[in-house]
Amino acid sequence: MPGLYLGAILFSLAGLVLLDRRFKLAFFANARLAGLVTVIAVVLFSIWDALGIANHIFFKGENNLLIGVQLFHEYPLEELFFLTLFAYCGQIAMAGWLRFSKQVDK
Repeated sequence: MPGLYLGAILFSLAGLVLLDRRFKLAFFANARLAGLVTVIAVVLFSIWDALGIANHIFFKGENNLLIGVQLFHEYPLEELFFLTLFAYCGQIAMAGWLRFSKQVDK
């Protein structure tokens, strides 16, 4: 079913947004910083992916869950959304951990 993977990623991103909104961990705490961190992370991981693709380590393969749009060779559109999810999840996890560890120290 084409688009299922992208749908799952978008659903997960929506969950992170709700979590972030509730606890003000990343974008709802400092949108400018979270946006900058997300962009830097996506660019760096895209470079990592490009190097892996160029060295035939990473490849898209045949999959009917993808919508079929490639941003460049072996780099599907879903990868960009996955890397955004990855960066956002990392920020929320780090901010949550820092907040939790400060409460434990009190």
